[in-house]
Amino acid sequence: MGRVGPVAAGESSGSVVRRILLGSQLRRLRDSRGITREAAGYSIRASESKISRMELGRVSFKARDVEDLLTLYGVTDEAERDALLSLAREANVAGWWHSYGDVLPGWFQTYVGLEGAASLIRTYEVQFVHGLLQTEDYAHAVVSRGMRGAPAAEVERRVALRLERQKVLVSERAPRFHAVLDEAALRRPYGGREVMRAQLRHLIEMSEQPNITLQVMPFSFGGHAGESGSFTMLRFPESDLSDIVYLEQLTSALYLDKEEEVAQYEKAMTLLHEDSPGPEESRDLLRGLLQLS
Repeated sequence: MGRVGPVAAGESSGSVVRRILLGSQLRRLRDSRGITREAAGYSIRASESKISRMELGRVSFKARDVEDLLTLYGVTDEAERDALLSLAREANVAGWWHSYGDVLPGWFQTYVGLEGAASLIRTYEVQFVHGLLQTEDYAHAVVSRGMRGAPAAEVERRVALRLERQKVLVSERAPRFHAVLDEAALRRPYGGREVMRAQLRHLIEMSEQPNITLQVMPFSFGGHAGESGSFTMLRFPESDLSDIVYLEQLTSALYLDKEEEVAQYEKAMTLLHEDSPGPEESRDLLRGLLQLS
C-alpha cells in the first residue's frame, strides 16, 4: 500500500481504516482486471491521480464513483457490490473530533481516526508521557509549553481534545495498549512538583488496567532499540489492513505501512519490550520516582 497520506477532516473513529481498506480492495479489483489507473479515472470522469488517491485512502468516496468502478471491474454480484458500497458510506461518517477542527491539524486527524479504530496500540515515548496516559494538569503543561503565546482558549481546547481521546482506553471496544516510556519522559518536569507527582500516581493506576501494559526503559540500561526516537505502531481487527507505524514531526507526520519498514519498527518494539523491566518492576520504578519527587 505504501505510505498512507493525509485524510480529510470529519471522520469517525473507524472511517480512516475503512477508507484505506476500501481503497486497497478497489486497487486489487483493478489490478485483477488489468485496467490502468488512467482508464479507471476516465470511467468516473476523473484523473489518474484521483484514482491513486482513492486507492491510498486519501480522499472520500462518492457512491456513484464506487458503483461505476465496480461495474468497470466486472463486479456484478449484488452482495459484493452492496458490501463495498456500505464500506464507502461508513468511510464518510463524521467523527466526534470534527468539532475540534479549529485546533486539530489535518495530518493529526488521520492519527486520531486510526487510534480509535485500532485493536492494538504499541508506543515508545521519550519526550513526555503518551497523550493517552496524561493527566489533565500534565496535558495542560505540555500543551502550554509547546504553544508558547497561544491564547488560553486554544490551549484549553487542545487539552479537551486530548482528554476526549483518552476515552478510547475505557470504551466498550477498548484496544490493548502497550507503552514503553523512557525514564527521560518521567524525569522531565512539566507543570511543577505536584503535577508530576499526580502524573506518576496516574501512571501507576493506569498500568493496573487489564488492557494496559506499561514498561519503563531506565537510564541504567544504557543504549537501546529506541535510538531513533518516539514512534507508535497500530494494529487493526481488519485482516486486510497491515500494521501502520506513526511518526510525528513538528508540522506533519508519516504513516508507514510498507512491509519492510514496518518490520524494522516491529523489531525495535520487540527489543524495547524485552529489554525494559516488566510491568510490575516498572511500577516499582514509578513508585521510586514518586518518592524522589
